[in-house]
Amino acid sequence: MGAQKKFLILAMIMALAFVAFSTTTPYEDNTQTTSLRGVSRLLASPRVVVSMKCDKYPRMCRVRGSPGPDCCNKKCVNVSKDRFNCGKCGRRCKYSEICCKGKCVNPRSDRKNCGSCNNKCKKGSSCVYGMCSYA
Repeated sequence: MGAQKKFLILAMIMALAFVAFSTTTPYEDNTQTTSLRGVSRLLASPRVVVSMKCDKYPRMCRVRGSPGPDCCNKKCVNVSKDRFNCGKCGRRCKYSEICCKGKCVNPRSDRKNCGSCNNKCKKGSSCVYGMCSYA
């Protein structure tokens, strides 16, 4: 009976320690969980990602590796390529359109942007289904 009590107390202490060390602090608001494949759950820990908003720090959009030099809705974007901020913040392209040089174009029929941006068809040919001189 004494050995069973000791084992039960030891198991409860281990469970309490696990719960105490596995809780997150209130300062960690942006956590990304990693895949647990090949790693035990006890050893896996969430990564903390610090996110700076460009509304407070607009110069951060111009650093190397940034998605774009412009700040729209607290996110760095490139208004000459972004479908959701094409030409200016908040201008969305239609479902079938893409943003080329700040203008919404249909790459399936636009001769100057056939299939992708800046893909011009030769003189006399047309753009059909995103291909120049189709059929």
